[in-house]
Amino acid sequence: MWCALLLQFAVVAAASAQTRAWLDRDRIGAGETVTLNVETTQPGNPMPDFSPLQRDFVVSGNTSRREFHMRNGQATVRALYGVALRPRRDGVLTVPALAVGAARTSPLTLVVASGATSAPAPARTGDNVFIESEPDDETPYVQQAVGWVVRLYSAVPLVSGALDQPAPDGATLQRVGEDAQYTRDVGGRRYMVVERRFLLLPERSGTLTLPGASFEGRGTGGFFDDLFGDRGGVLKAQARPRFLQVQAPPANAPQPWLPLHALELRYRTVPTTLRVGEATDLVVEITADGATAAQMPEVRFPSIDGVQVFAEPVKSDEGFAGGRPRVKQLRRFSLVPARAGAVHVPALKLAWWDVRTGSTRVASLPALSLKVAVASGVKVSPSASAPASTAPDGAGSPGAAGDRGGMAARLGNPWVVATVVFAALWLVTLVWWLSHRGGRAPAGGRVGTPSLQASAAGILSVDPGVLRRALDTGSLGDVAEALLALAPQPCMGMDPLRAQLADLRQRDAVDLLQRARWSEGDGRAARAALREAFAKGPRWRPAPAASKPDPLPPLYPER
Repeated sequence: MWCALLLQFAVVAAASAQTRAWLDRDRIGAGETVTLNVETTQPGNPMPDFSPLQRDFVVSGNTSRREFHMRNGQATVRALYGVALRPRRDGVLTVPALAVGAARTSPLTLVVASGATSAPAPARTGDNVFIESEPDDETPYVQQAVGWVVRLYSAVPLVSGALDQPAPDGATLQRVGEDAQYTRDVGGRRYMVVERRFLLLPERSGTLTLPGASFEGRGTGGFFDDLFGDRGGVLKAQARPRFLQVQAPPANAPQPWLPLHALELRYRTVPTTLRVGEATDLVVEITADGATAAQMPEVRFPSIDGVQVFAEPVKSDEGFAGGRPRVKQLRRFSLVPARAGAVHVPALKLAWWDVRTGSTRVASLPALSLKVAVASGVKVSPSASAPASTAPDGAGSPGAAGDRGGMAARLGNPWVVATVVFAALWLVTLVWWLSHRGGRAPAGGRVGTPSLQASAAGILSVDPGVLRRALDTGSLGDVAEALLALAPQPCMGMDPLRAQLADLRQRDAVDLLQRARWSEGDGRAARAALREAFAKGPRWRPAPAASKPDPLPPLYPER
């Protein structure tokens, strides 16, 4: 019994272990350094082998730290290793794949600009400490994601200090990621640079004033340095304010409003053939330059005759490149055909606004022509098969064919098969233990599966954060399921759920969600309305009082 349990836990731990590597910047100038980060959750947290880096880089500044996480009752130790890389030459360099225990990282690309094309020297070059601030676009549009970068230059080793960037009026300013630290030669002097990134979202058109960032801290220095005030002691720096001219969205702009620098769609996985009743994956990759995951609209395929389409939750990878945000999304669609023959998958199109040219552009994927074969071992008459409609994003539950096809597709994964087998062994072990444990059940009690813990009011306790997580990363169907899970009285649909809400704004937000799922409504507007309306949790109508039993006996006996 215990061997089976330990083997199951080992398989699950190996399947969930992750290892990845990334650079804090993908483009640097001559004489600068870049930080390579390697993160792993493998058992024992093995250290990466950095020796392949020596060919093109000077490696220094090894750092490491470990974090302990507990999630869903499972403990995970996450290790982060970092090294500073100084390129030995200019051009496009490749950071090779590194061995980390039983895993290997993916290769990375780094662009190193030559000395002639690198960034110009800041105006206050020569000071012991100074600040440089800049946006990636000085004439953005309303709701355009603007990358705001603050760089602190210090020729003196810093002991302590605080770097502050006040938020402007008429825009939201949010810090993004962790600080990047590197060295840079400026004016014949070496500076330690601390680069802090922000996401700026203008809320109205006109002139936007960004206050200058400030720094106050202390640096190291000898006795005579402090005496003459050349180095060390108290260090202060103040950046000058910057002004942006924010443009209003054009009247002819496509809706939903999506201002970007670039947008690319491509197929990551395209099936060659389909089978009746079996789920086959079609994966689309969306890369947006100048947006965050929250700004991206939901991508849906048009209706496909004779095929059910089930969309899985979006997987987003956000980053900061070229001084502005960039997001890459993977959207997986499961296609379940209902009859044999030819299937036409319509072209996928997404309109956006090009902020560089000030014009509307459309990113598209070509249409696909696929053949549907009869499922192996099953005779299907095309005339007897009823066509299936396309299911909206996350809506509804698939039919029997969809369930069988989805299960068949997922059982192809060996980790899933192993997890199912050992979970079954665990359940058998639990039943055996319950049937053989000593002692009798107390009087009036029943021996069986333990019931869920209920609150004092008799309502099952549900984590209220499930709605927030569904709004952040889930589909619209996941949002609806999260709301249904929070309802105090069980309900089979959104209309009964809406009737239980006491807040008018929350009922209106639920209506927007339904229109976005079924009536081609705006999914992003629905998410925003739900976040605002349910920020403090749902407000439910009081439950109807239980009817008191009639003290008089019935006039006629019950049958």
